[in-house]
Amino acid sequence: MTTPPQVLCFGEALVDRLGPPGGDPATDQPIDDCLGGAPANVACALARLGTGSALLGRLGEDGIGAEFREILRSRGVDIRALQWDPERPSRTVLVRRDSSGDRSFGGFAGDKGDGFADQAVEASALAAPLEELLAGARWLLVGTIPLATPTSATALRFAVERAEQAGIPLALDVNWRPTFWPTSPERALESLRPLLSRAALIKVSAEEADWIAGSRDPQHISASLPQAPAVLITDGPGALTWWLGGQAGRLEAFTVPVVDTTGAGDAFLAGVLHRLCQEPELLDTAPAEQVRDAMRFASGCGALVCQGAGAIDPQPTEAQVQRFLATA
Repeated sequence: MTTPPQVLCFGEALVDRLGPPGGDPATDQPIDDCLGGAPANVACALARLGTGSALLGRLGEDGIGAEFREILRSRGVDIRALQWDPERPSRTVLVRRDSSGDRSFGGFAGDKGDGFADQAVEASALAAPLEELLAGARWLLVGTIPLATPTSATALRFAVERAEQAGIPLALDVNWRPTFWPTSPERALESLRPLLSRAALIKVSAEEADWIAGSRDPQHISASLPQAPAVLITDGPGALTWWLGGQAGRLEAFTVPVVDTTGAGDAFLAGVLHRLCQEPELLDTAPAEQVRDAMRFASGCGALVCQGAGAIDPQPTEAQVQRFLATA
């Protein structure tokens, strides 16, 4: 039975085409097509952990869309606000992996000339299902990729405004991916500043922290924004740092055998939101040890995803995370 959605995830669902380590996914074999897209990854990871989620976005009426429909339903992700495009295809992203499993994005496949379905989310079609979903939601999670296209940017801003009116806090995953943007990093940053100034929780990588604030100090980043949000900074195999609940913290990454890092940050963020739904006091009043325990749990989610291929298939249950943490 589907759990009522507590976290609404707005944004892209797509295929990550993984090339062989050190190879080119556009030309080299073998390739591995894995369902992904940061908001879709978080929605699936939340459902796997036991927190109800919904995905708000747009997919093509194609094979990729059909695969997503199946996996989202099997995970119990609410798809009433997911739109289906009869003309534009679902997006395939070409992902290169180095010998350590770290990845980079190198372009797209499947465009027929009108762009991809995720770029065409319609605000008008989102209105009715969004109102239903907001009635039971605790968080709205958004990334920044929809801002790269005018139509999807309008829909994203609509969702953010409606959530704000309903008193639902905003979680922002900066998720800076230059490949998706037709403009300069400077102009892209200007377009996402309003989200930075409205979010209650901001998740960034260390490089993204440099980009948005010129600092890797989460407390400094929080203090630079009018609403003083919680800030989480991930750094791959480096340390996680945070400013959460008025407390600073640091946690070294778990050492695990890495197959593919795609989706590890999304699993981490899902772990954070999962614990925030269970323990909302983490945002402002929890003691330091409780905050650290939540960050350790979220880091365990990311570490387990690194040990499998793709972003969704390796996502753990809460019990699997707890078993991992007991021996880590």
